[in-house]
Amino acid sequence: MNDLAKINKAGGKREGAGRKIGSGKFREQTSVLRIPTSQVAVIKDFLAAYQRKKMMTDLDVVTQFELPALETESMELPLFSSKVSAGLPSPAEDHLEQRLDPNEFLIDKKDTTFFVTIQGYSMVDVGLLPGDKAVVDRAKIASIGDIVLAVIDGEFTIKTLSRSKEGNVRLLPANSSADYAPINITEEMNFEVWGVVTGSFRRFK
Repeated sequence: MNDLAKINKAGGKREGAGRKIGSGKFREQTSVLRIPTSQVAVIKDFLAAYQRKKMMTDLDVVTQFELPALETESMELPLFSSKVSAGLPSPAEDHLEQRLDPNEFLIDKKDTTFFVTIQGYSMVDVGLLPGDKAVVDRAKIASIGDIVLAVIDGEFTIKTLSRSKEGNVRLLPANSSADYAPINITEEMNFEVWGVVTGSFRRFK
């Protein structure tokens, strides 16, 4: 085989070679664009601003924090064991399993627990809807798979703690609409897990 034949055989695009579409910085296919040299800095600033805006959307930032009341009276309410799909359980004594104090059920350690109001839709698939109160305990050590309250560059967000195949920390949304992307934590980010979400509650009326 002559040298020309070798070059022709080795040349050309190989199937599956190169970076996968959607794996780059912008998570989508990119195109080459020629712009005046004087406008390079302007375009870069615009793209950086776009990335910051997209990051804020993916973060689904929470800003409202509340602490449990200092003095709470015990409030034990009946807990029925009757299995019903709707309506009220039977008041018969044999269905009364025990009495439940909502404060004790929701809060493990009062001194390290606070509430965060959910403000977006990034975690709806795990039952966290806008207006819900998430119960966060700072004393608990977060594990992979836990729902956590994290702070990234000064912004708070609630996501599921995860790791990439490479072992890097990721924060995963729980929204099947794909409107929210996973957040990959990099060395440039100021990142900290502030607490573990242990539960939530909401009012309907």
